[in-house]
Amino acid sequence: MRFLLPLVLLLAACASTATGKPAICDNLPAGDVCAYDEERDASEDVRIATEIAAENDQKTLLVMGADWCHDSRALAGYLLNDRFERLIAEHYRLVFVDVGMRDRNIDIARGYGVKSIVGTPTVFVLDSDGSVLNLDTAPSWRNAASRTEDAIYDYFEDYAQR
Repeated sequence: MRFLLPLVLLLAACASTATGKPAICDNLPAGDVCAYDEERDASEDVRIATEIAAENDQKTLLVMGADWCHDSRALAGYLLNDRFERLIAEHYRLVFVDVGMRDRNIDIARGYGVKSIVGTPTVFVLDSDGSVLNLDTAPSWRNAASRTEDAIYDYFEDYAQR
């Protein structure tokens, strides 16, 4: 019986609305943003972003997450808010990649040295040549909702200067 409520909540989060977004996207906590689109061609999005980043001497910020994940939605909310807008626009090409239930677009993560997505989001910072700058911390973002806005900003500002 005590396992029934978590199962019901998980199924509700996975249910989709008419827009194709999980039902959870209809009633989000403040600051959360649904940004992970399972219907996008993620490989093509990453290819285009890394090409544009190379042309503009920018980095690529590759966020692999899912709309069902509170930490993924929270990080997307930070990255898309007004405070981060200038930092992202000046230094990064931002790409959100949907990983489903950690079983979609995994080939992209493998291409950057992560064999599997163990937590969402997983965040890669790529230099203008497409090399991963943060492989040691890329999988550590599964607590993004618990981090402060300042700590998240400082992290990406630090990589912007590298």
